[in-house]
Order: sequence, then C-alpha cells, then structure tokens
Amino acid sequence: MDIEQQLVPSIIEHVRDMLNERQNMEDDALHEYIEFYVFKQADEHRLTSNQMKWIIERTYNAFRGLDVLQPLIDDPSITEIMINGHDEIFIEQHGQISQSSVHFESSEKLEDIIQMIVGRVNRTVNASSPIVDARLQDGSRVNVVLPPVALKGPTMTIRKFPERPLTIEDLIAKGSLTEEVASFLKQLVNAKYNIFISGGTGSGKTTFLNVLSNFIPRTERIITIEDSAELQINSVPNLVSLETRNANTEGKGEITIRDLIKSSLRMRPDRIVVGEVRGMEALDMLQAMNTGHDGSLSTGHANSTKDMLSRLETMVLSGAELPIPVIRQQISSAIDIMVHLTRLRDHSRKVVAISEVTGVVNGEVQLSPLYEFVEEGEGRNGEVLGSLQETGEPLKNQMKMEMAGLTL
Repeated sequence: MDIEQQLVPSIIEHVRDMLNERQNMEDDALHEYIEFYVFKQADEHRLTSNQMKWIIERTYNAFRGLDVLQPLIDDPSITEIMINGHDEIFIEQHGQISQSSVHFESSEKLEDIIQMIVGRVNRTVNASSPIVDARLQDGSRVNVVLPPVALKGPTMTIRKFPERPLTIEDLIAKGSLTEEVASFLKQLVNAKYNIFISGGTGSGKTTFLNVLSNFIPRTERIITIEDSAELQINSVPNLVSLETRNANTEGKGEITIRDLIKSSLRMRPDRIVVGEVRGMEALDMLQAMNTGHDGSLSTGHANSTKDMLSRLETMVLSGAELPIPVIRQQISSAIDIMVHLTRLRDHSRKVVAISEVTGVVNGEVQLSPLYEFVEEGEGRNGEVLGSLQETGEPLKNQMKMEMAGLTL
C-alpha cells in the first residue's frame, strides 16, 4: 500500500475528532484545516506535492464530498458507477466495464454516503423501505437498494450525465443518427407530433428525450414529469418540472407519476413531457395526448417498437380493466411516431428505427416504418458500420405538418 493510502485513515480520524468539537465548520475552513494538518505531516513522511494533494482531497471528500466516489464522479470519462458493496465498485469507462481499485472503509461509511445523497433530494431509504431513486446535485441518476433486499450489503448505481447536455449535433457526430433524420425529427417536434421513445437499459432514451425537448419552440409552456428529475431543457423559459415523492415512514404522502400527470392537465400546458412510463400511468399519458396536448413526449423500456406497443397495453391494463380493442385504439390515436434506440455490440447507442403509428386494422396497431438502421459490416476495431436509411414509406399523417405550415 502506498504511503498516502496508509496515512489517510489516521488523518480522517484526526479530522473527525476535531469536527466533533467544531461541528459547524464551513467547507472552506475545513479544507484549510486539512491542508494545514497534511503539510505538518509532509516532512516526516517525505510526501510529494502530488501525494499531499491526493491526501487533502481524499480527506475532504470523506466529510463534505462523496468519499471515495468523488474522484469517479469528477472523471468525465466515467459514465456509470456500480457499487455492489462497500468493497466492490465497478465503473463503465469508454463503454467498457471494469472493477475500480477504490473501496469504502466499511459498510457503515457507504450507508452514510447513501443517506447523504437521498437526504439532499428529500428521499428516504431504510430497512423497511429499502429501494429508492434519487439524483446527485449535477443531475446524475442514483438507484439505491439496501439490505435485507441486497444480500451483499448496500448497493448503489449511479448513471452520470454530462455537465453540458448533449445536442442533436453531438448525436450526429457520434453517428447516432444522420443530419437528414435530425431535420425530420425537428420538424415533427415543431409540428406537435406525439413522439414515444423506446429502448433497452442504457440505450440513451433520456438523453434523446432531452435532445428532442430542446426542439420545442420557446413560446410554449412545458410541464416535465419524472421519477427523479434528470431532463435539462434550456431552450424553453416557461418550464415547470415536477418530480414524484415517496411515501413517508407512516406510508403517507406518496405522489406518483399518475398523480402528477393528472395535476399537470390543470396547469395549462402546451406540451407534457413524461420522463418514463412504467405502469398504470401509461393510461393517463395516452389520455393527455388524446385531449389536446399535442406534441407530448415520453419514453419506455422495450426491446423493439412492437414490444413497446405490447408493453403499453400491459401497463394500461394494470390500471384499468378496458377491452384490448379500446386500449389499442387509445394507443393509435395518441401516439404519432415511435423512435427506437439500441445499444449495439460495440457499445455505441444508435437510433435503429423510426415508425409512424397509422391506426388499427383487424384489431392490431399498425406501424409504418419510415427509417431503419441498415448494418454494413464492422470496422477495424469492431465498430458497427451502418446508418439510418429511408424505407421508402412516406409520412401518411401530414395534417399536423400542414397545420404548422411546414413541408417535408
């Protein structure tokens, strides 16, 4: 073990004893105190300037940051942090998953960090309510599972988001879609087509939803509804962001996505953006799209566009005993365009299908594929080559385009 790693536990213990006497110390004062104390140790242990800097930051983060996680959070090349227990941390970096060399000193320290994170966003997690979704101050998504549900100890997964929200130009540069498709989608958003984005875990649904949301004209009023607020819409000044709330320790006070959708209809929205539908709130979302809130956007988990339609049926059935034909009619009336994203084997995230919902025929929701991803082989480093290509099918419902004064 390196000398700086050997010193950190004793320095943390010293600072902890000091803070027990001076509990209200400001952040800057604490940082200065740690610097002063580490400098006193420098000569005795022959520390280099880099070693001192590492010790100072590591000690400070143990009290005011996220402990050993802080350097991982600050590293922009790391996109996901997976804590399977206090001594087992994995990271995703440049699309590759590997085990990190850092770990928490104890399970109790990890639990302290978890409570700090969820407390900042007014969430609660404990043995009686061991699962919670939260977020960091920079908007990164956090999921926590505690024992007894998590058998290896406190578990936390952090999905990081870039400091600067990605733009459509960024997605084009990454090869996620083409300029032609980007222009087409921008027109659809401007013309108030209801768009539903589907994809698997880690396919980039939230990022893509954020990109499309920034196409919305500045003059409109937008209500965003999310489990944990992640969207970063900068182009619309008249914006209201709503976030769900868990029940308190007495089992009261829960505010669901369904509650927020119902409330949003009384807030005079031009459009409603629902971060993700997972259950019975799908019915409320479809009804909102069907009752004058054109241009609404949402996402959902599925392996394909057709699977997403089936999942929407199941979600609606979980909240209302409606005949299948009625549900399918609701879906076809509410959703105009389905966009499907996939994370390919080379870890790239791409739009692989854009389809138009054209109605119900013989009891089945009909999809008209407009663009499909065509694979053209592999590059030298295993990257998937290909692009979104037109299927030759025209956009059949052009009424909204015409009402907006736009032409394809």
